[in-house]
Amino acid sequence: MIDLERISLENLAGFLSEELRKKGLDIILVGGACVTIYSHNRYQSYDLDFVAYEDFKIVKQALSSLGFHEKKGCFYHKNCDWLIEFVSSPVAVGQEIIKEFENIKVATGTIKMLRPEDSVKDRLASYYHWSDRQGLEQAIAVCQERKIDLAEIESWSNKEGFQEKFQAFLERLHARKRDHS
Repeated sequence: MIDLERISLENLAGFLSEELRKKGLDIILVGGACVTIYSHNRYQSYDLDFVAYEDFKIVKQALSSLGFHEKKGCFYHKNCDWLIEFVSSPVAVGQEIIKEFENIKVATGTIKMLRPEDSVKDRLASYYHWSDRQGLEQAIAVCQERKIDLAEIESWSNKEGFQEKFQAFLERLHARKRDHS
């Protein structure tokens, strides 16, 4: 069995993805954990949010077989610091349904997760809709570590109706790049 006391967020995501896949469940990592992975820990999430299209009872049973216990919709393990949560389907950022995913191979398995661009969109959605500055900083952190198609982000931002906030994001991103060069 894997050492859950010392496991990284990334390796826990790989472990859970692999173990649930063996049980016939297809899970997709979304949210802040994607930012942690893509930003190489510039941002540290303390939970793993997954989407599963299967019935929650089946997911609960699969996690229970791995020693995780559900309490108020979240899963805990006595030897693990990370919290596991399953958010409602479908996988979407703003109004856009996501159908293509990234598969990241780590030591403990393969993680099916948001693509880097969709992770940026996900974080920008919280900035756009709720003026969440942390979401803005997380989007920038991913852009600093990954090659992001900014034209795709701009197109999505325009469809969502946030051209001005996209420009603010772009200005902040460019300023950050100047500061680090």
